[in-house]
Amino acid sequence: MKIYQSNNVGKLTLKNRVIMPPMCTYSSHNQDGMPNSFHYTHYVSRAIGQVGLIIVEATGVVPEGRITDHCLGIWNDQQMHALEEIVKGVHRQGSKIALQLNHAGRKCTANVDTIYAPSAIAYDDQSRKPKALTHNDIQDVIHAFVQAAKRANQAGFDAIEIHMAHGYLLSEFMSPITNKRDDKYKDASVLFVELLAEIKKVWPKQKPIIIRVSATDYEENGYDVYDTISMIEPILNDVDLIHVSSGGITPKAPRAYPGYQVDFATIIKEKTNKPVVAVGLITSIEQAIDIVENERADYVAIGRALLRNPHWLLEGFVQSNRKDLIPKPYLRGYR
Repeated sequence: MKIYQSNNVGKLTLKNRVIMPPMCTYSSHNQDGMPNSFHYTHYVSRAIGQVGLIIVEATGVVPEGRITDHCLGIWNDQQMHALEEIVKGVHRQGSKIALQLNHAGRKCTANVDTIYAPSAIAYDDQSRKPKALTHNDIQDVIHAFVQAAKRANQAGFDAIEIHMAHGYLLSEFMSPITNKRDDKYKDASVLFVELLAEIKKVWPKQKPIIIRVSATDYEENGYDVYDTISMIEPILNDVDLIHVSSGGITPKAPRAYPGYQVDFATIIKEKTNKPVVAVGLITSIEQAIDIVENERADYVAIGRALLRNPHWLLEGFVQSNRKDLIPKPYLRGYR
């Protein structure tokens, strides 16, 4: 089965096609963006569970880039060195690890003086009104992402994922609901081209760059999966993998059901000829195998199921008659 076979994302070899997606844990309790022993245990335990690639939760490139006061950050070297210990722990268990770089934009709820967005439009009636980014502000954001990428490399991460989804800053540029600009940044692809060009100056060529996108904002006057393809088309040669999610740009929620985002991933895969990750209520090994074997996506991201059970994949090995893939210390539990 392809899902259990080693494969390459760019020049990075993964031992299987199961990915742990970035899921916020809101557990940096001193409001300083620092990881702690919880984060180490949380991520290393999934590496023990044989997940091929682990993507660390949304990590703010600046203090106002955090979603909450309890989110991780990578705007200073102290944070970088603490994250390095998690990287080492995951590597010791034979898995690869990526860091998701994020700027929360208008969805930042952290205790900061100012929050930012493409346009001065609040997320909802209960949210703060953001400041519309000036041209210089946008250059500062690009610089923050670049410095974060540089630190992620120094910390030893195997890949970075740039968060362009879920209504955070970069995805706010994608939707006409949140982007009312009248300058060149009305076209999100302009920002994406500039951002990727600068990141590639500091990010090693042999390490993959992943982007996570919301394929649609689910709004009547918003954008759809084909608009997404158009907006990311200019950077396709700069990225190695596309992680396909949806929604989050406004409070409007989709009708969620098992695998409800997989079709978006399939469309993006077919139209871009790039490998994709499918995510969204993929909970059973049978469902994951079906997606990969039928080439609906190249990888499956298992979120909630891995939160419930760090050894979800070991259970899958048993169901697939592949006990040979179970680590020796745990094999006795499946006899």
